[in-house]
Amino acid sequence: IYFGSRVDIKQARVKLLCVRVGNMVRVKAYELRSKTSKELLKELDDMKSELAQLRVAKVSGGAASKLAKIKIVRKSIARILTVYNQKQKAEARKQYKGKKHMPLDLRPKKTRKIRRALKTEQKYA
Repeated sequence: IYFGSRVDIKQARVKLLCVRVGNMVRVKAYELRSKTSKELLKELDDMKSELAQLRVAKVSGGAASKLAKIKIVRKSIARILTVYNQKQKAEARKQYKGKKHMPLDLRPKKTRKIRRALKTEQKYA
């Protein structure tokens, strides 16, 4: 690889460092979806403990790679929680499917006007 100047070399080093740090912890949502709820909660606990360790390292003056890892771990925790909540909601939808009454958060949102409007069978009754 040819670099035109010192700036290009520095930028390439920074990019390599970011890629290395990014590959350490980063979790993919499609991989998380194949796991069970218990496995997700276990991984969430691991990530939270790792985040706590990284925050301690930040206060005590840790390495730059650890400081860069904080953001990745936070985003990973968010991904795990998102997938877990999606699974919970899907299970709830399955449980209430075909029932007469359904929790408000599982009903279609639409608009207030549409929700208040008469149904088609009521209009032409």
